[in-house]
Amino acid sequence: MAIPPLRPGQLQRRLGAVDSTAIGLGSMLGAGVFVVFSPAAALAGPLLTLAVAVAGVVAYCNAVASAQLAAMYPSSGGTYVYGRRQLGEWPGFVAGWGFVTGKTASCAAMALTFGHYAAPEFATPVAVAAVVVLTGVNLLDITRTALLTKVLLAVVLATIAFVAAAALLGPHPAGAGAAAGTADGQNVWGVLPAAGLVFFAFAGYARIATLGEEVKDPTRTIPRAILGALGGAFLIYLGLAALLQWHLPAAQLAGSTAPLLDAVSSSRLSLGAPLVQAGAAAACLGALLALITGVGRTAMAMARERDLPAPLARVGGAHTVPITAELTVAASVIVLLLTTNVLTVVGFSSFGVLVYYAVTNAAAFTLTSRPWHAPRWLNVLGFLGCLLLAVTLPPASALGMAAVLAAGATGRFLVLRRRRASTG
Repeated sequence: MAIPPLRPGQLQRRLGAVDSTAIGLGSMLGAGVFVVFSPAAALAGPLLTLAVAVAGVVAYCNAVASAQLAAMYPSSGGTYVYGRRQLGEWPGFVAGWGFVTGKTASCAAMALTFGHYAAPEFATPVAVAAVVVLTGVNLLDITRTALLTKVLLAVVLATIAFVAAAALLGPHPAGAGAAAGTADGQNVWGVLPAAGLVFFAFAGYARIATLGEEVKDPTRTIPRAILGALGGAFLIYLGLAALLQWHLPAAQLAGSTAPLLDAVSSSRLSLGAPLVQAGAAAACLGALLALITGVGRTAMAMARERDLPAPLARVGGAHTVPITAELTVAASVIVLLLTTNVLTVVGFSSFGVLVYYAVTNAAAFTLTSRPWHAPRWLNVLGFLGCLLLAVTLPPASALGMAAVLAAGATGRFLVLRRRRASTG
């Protein structure tokens, strides 16, 4: 498919396959990889690896749909654009609004998590500083964003390798290992909510799609980057789940607040525990960098279609970045950090992520031109998987995002009615 030439106000294609894959993998190896295994193990017990596998199946369905759509519509905005083009304006708006609002809250939570790792006594000021610095990097050039992402990703991968070595070397205390427990009915029913937790921890491949307008040769690069990043993240999550179950007693794993740190602390490499803390801080920064980038691009795409204020569509700077959208996202994140308890309000973003990917699968289902590896039944499976994981969420999370979506839809309806009245 031929890519149209660059238009005024359009972003420049500067990202290659390595950059795109790194941004996706950096999004998926955020703070979640350092904490998610404990609550997931508490729910699934010895079936933790099965929960990771279920999450991987749903993620694969969503990733295939995202890759197919991104190759067809290589522009900023991700599923907001796909939903509008394939399903209509309203499904696209619901996906975009859910992404922008939910992920803005996630940005604040990720920044605060970094603050707690880096300087617990000054967590909020450090979080605000991180948002300012990373936004500054984003405003320089998308290639600077990719470079910093690769540096942070290298630190995270080295940390994960160190944790894996510590788990393998042991010692392995009595009672450790998946075989120490036997799955019961409670564990079986806990697989789905555990899968939901793991899914949210590595559902960052959408970041590649939201940057579609800045990827070189997007019809080839985007699908490869999405599937490559997801494949790498899935193997890491599955491997860590198996190693942690083998190395730590079941009760310790389920009750830990920092399972990777505990794995190192209880090993022959315990002196390297500070390295895990540094790796977790780097993971927070990498995920936050990708989040701010993705939210800004989606906000810009929505502004282009007048679903958000038009000034957010402004592209400026020497290297064409969505400067107004990026600054607005940063300001919104800082306001959340200074005025709310972001760790309690971020829960609703999980529901928003599932709505986003449900729209992705529905949009992909309508495509007539399909590669052999993307049959329609995969879109149906992904859509149903999103709904299934959504109903396992705590009611407060679902109701919170439902209220946010309803507020956005009401606002859009009133704006559209006023526009029709003014032109009539």
